[in-house]
Amino acid sequence: MKLIRFDWAMKRMLRDKANFVVLEGFLSVLLQDKIKIKSILSSQGNKDNEDDKYNDVDILVENTKSELIIVEVQNTKQIDYFHRILYGAAKAISEYISEGQAYENVKKIISITIAYFDLGQGEDYVYHGTTQFKGLHKGDILSLSFQQREKYKKDNVSAIYPEYWIIKAGLFDEQQVNDELDEWIYFFKTGEVLDTFTADGLEEAKEKLDKMKLSPEERKAYEAYVERLRKLASKQITDMQDIKDLIREKVDEKVIKTVIGLNNNNVPISIIASSLDISEEKVKAIIKKASTS
Repeated sequence: MKLIRFDWAMKRMLRDKANFVVLEGFLSVLLQDKIKIKSILSSQGNKDNEDDKYNDVDILVENTKSELIIVEVQNTKQIDYFHRILYGAAKAISEYISEGQAYENVKKIISITIAYFDLGQGEDYVYHGTTQFKGLHKGDILSLSFQQREKYKKDNVSAIYPEYWIIKAGLFDEQQVNDELDEWIYFFKTGEVLDTFTADGLEEAKEKLDKMKLSPEERKAYEAYVERLRKLASKQITDMQDIKDLIREKVDEKVIKTVIGLNNNNVPISIIASSLDISEEKVKAIIKKASTS
């Protein structure tokens, strides 16, 4: 059974308190903690901008621990996306502390990105980043004092600073589902929940995100959204191919000039071919074309 895409559900359905259980299930599995949503706060995802060329969707959640959780889905490649993640966390910190409040009122930020492109370089499909202070000479990790741990109810410094999760759903191998988090990522990539899945929130997702339960108007809006994503994906593929073609043309132009130069200096065709790692037939074709042009 095909379900509604998670990013579109975040735009429309998961903001409804009756549907919090779906997002709570995902967050609980990812963070290995029982997450309860207190409220959905404002975010870019509140806007349904048909012309949004990036089709990014995000949702800002406050849980019952007063932590702020940013969940963002990014469908297209963005070279400065790491900077964008940092900006999002910094903006949430500054926006949700009142003027004149002590710094101890800065909220804990958890930033979660579900990316459908290869963000950065790495072999894994799930990454987790925290802030630690490591001793330059002793190599120890700076920790909170006893008084700080008692006052702030935190075990370590990293629990105060923002933490970041990156899930590269587009790179996930759906043939390798090994745990409950993989079950969620399988859903992100395929739009399906298998009957064998047991992760928190997925059973509710099957019920609440069933495309067949959409009204005609909602289904029309959803299909239009999916079609925009197809067009964006197609454009991205085309742009990448154009770049590859330009690179290839520049390489070919350099090879042609090199072949002609070597031939003019009476370098044998076999040596030209082996030096440039191209066939003798291509060398002959370049020389022939140059002599007739």
